[in-house]
Amino acid sequence: MSSETHTPVSDVSFVLSDSGVSGLLEPGVVNGRSVASPLTLPDAPLQLAGPHLAALFGIVALALLGSVLAVRNRLDERNQLGTPQEQPTDEFVTDREKIRQLVTENGGRMKQSRIVDSVDWSKAKVSRLLAELEDEGQITKLRLGRENLVCLPGHEPTASKSPEQARNE
Repeated sequence: MSSETHTPVSDVSFVLSDSGVSGLLEPGVVNGRSVASPLTLPDAPLQLAGPHLAALFGIVALALLGSVLAVRNRLDERNQLGTPQEQPTDEFVTDREKIRQLVTENGGRMKQSRIVDSVDWSKAKVSRLLAELEDEGQITKLRLGRENLVCLPGHEPTASKSPEQARNE
């Protein structure tokens, strides 16, 4: 035999038995006695209207937008993997070539202090590289007061040449 207990929970009670909760009961009065009858649900389907419909529409729209963005990102990643990345050309340029490029881009003449400012090297390194380039005849260094003017061959100021060199040109 199973024992049943009616437990009220704020005007609604459950029927508890040995097998568990058997259903919701609605309190009522029949012939002066308090009885519990099974709770009946309305036959009409759940209707969404007003703010509930707008909220549902918003959730669906956000889900669609999120999935579209996720698909687009995956396609972009695949396209990036398929195309080779451009390698920077500065990666394979030696320090000496870098200095020659800087001087060439500045019309064949450039102050040593501007070279130091243009590259991420110490003054000593730039001075050493310029001395090596001058020894090889790739540049000429002219002293202007407290600064050096670095020139490519053929770009030296005419006042810096000897009278013989100026006549030969």
